[in-house]
Amino acid sequence: MNEDIYTLPNQIRVIRRHCDAGVSCCGFAIAAGSRDEEEKEQGLAHFTEHLLFKGTQKRKAFHVLNRLNAVGGELNASTGKEDTFVYGLFLKNDYERALELLTDMLFHSTFPQKEVEKERDVVLDEINSYEDSPSELIFDDFERSMFEDHPFGRNILGVPESLQTFKSQDFRAFARRCYTTDRLVFFSLSPLEDKKIDALIQKYLGQIPDSSAASVLKQRSSPLPVRAFKKQITRNTHQTHVLYGNRACSMYDEKRYALFLLNNLLGGPGMNSRLNSLLREHAGLVYTVESGLSFYTDTGLCSIYFGSDPKNTDRCLSLIDKELKRLREQPLSSAKLHFAKKQLFGQLSIAYENKESRALNMGKNLLYYNKCEPLSDFLTKIEAVDAMQLCEVASEVFNPSELSLLVYS
Repeated sequence: MNEDIYTLPNQIRVIRRHCDAGVSCCGFAIAAGSRDEEEKEQGLAHFTEHLLFKGTQKRKAFHVLNRLNAVGGELNASTGKEDTFVYGLFLKNDYERALELLTDMLFHSTFPQKEVEKERDVVLDEINSYEDSPSELIFDDFERSMFEDHPFGRNILGVPESLQTFKSQDFRAFARRCYTTDRLVFFSLSPLEDKKIDALIQKYLGQIPDSSAASVLKQRSSPLPVRAFKKQITRNTHQTHVLYGNRACSMYDEKRYALFLLNNLLGGPGMNSRLNSLLREHAGLVYTVESGLSFYTDTGLCSIYFGSDPKNTDRCLSLIDKELKRLREQPLSSAKLHFAKKQLFGQLSIAYENKESRALNMGKNLLYYNKCEPLSDFLTKIEAVDAMQLCEVASEVFNPSELSLLVYS
């Protein structure tokens, strides 16, 4: 069963898929995030997302929150560097209730000043909670150095100095500028009949005025090249927290398939990842070690994180360097490559069964690729990766002269 994709006259793109489960998921993927903020607007994208829940032209904040919760549904949202998601999970018979609410939130939010004042403290507290979590904060500090003087280097939550200045009109202006119809994707995964969903989409989205402003996306500037750095920040933590990494390819680069497989092999979620096996299971030096990827439209980031007793930090880094050297210089045997792919296939197939994750992935695929790549096609491209491609990607991303290091001590 494939997804149906079409575009409304107002340029809102639609992707829907029928499923047999009793739960539906629908919402909006928006091509707007912290990258689209001006210097003085740091944190505005994330703050705007919060305020979508705080009142519309016909609803107060309580009524927004209660509309789906009252029937057992869930309402959620998230903000990233380049996108924002607003969506709901609910039972089949509540589809119209959910779609009407989401449309009201996205197109008719009023951003009342009294709610701005209350939510400002919530966001500031969210920032403070990160300050109390060095294992999370280090990622923001690493990106700040990796993308210096570029919006990618800013914390999505913003900074107190800018958050304190925002007024109701700032949120309305940001929504007008960035929540334009050509930057919107409506996604739907539901057991409801397709013709009923299409009728509801036409009823609630078909009448939205065309606010296309494609030129806004063209104003995005790409980050400048970065010079490898080594930094140490004193934070008086019990553990030493370490982040080690480099820029990587963009989400449109064909090398992303090899890098995706390489990352999973190196420090993915499996307890048998090379780094976990080496640093935790074999040497007993860490509790947490992982590698991660962030793909953006014109760049990417690959990083390795671990936390250890300060006396073990240098040894951990030495072991990681040896493992990265092995990946650069020693092609995997056919058996090891086969098992690495098999593990990834299993992880992706299990994740695909999660309805919320699948619906969000549908929206993201259409938002960035203007199509929805079936899982089978993605797996076929992973299957096509050979051992030498993994070495080539490892040599590029884990080039010793280009790796940057940030240490919290």
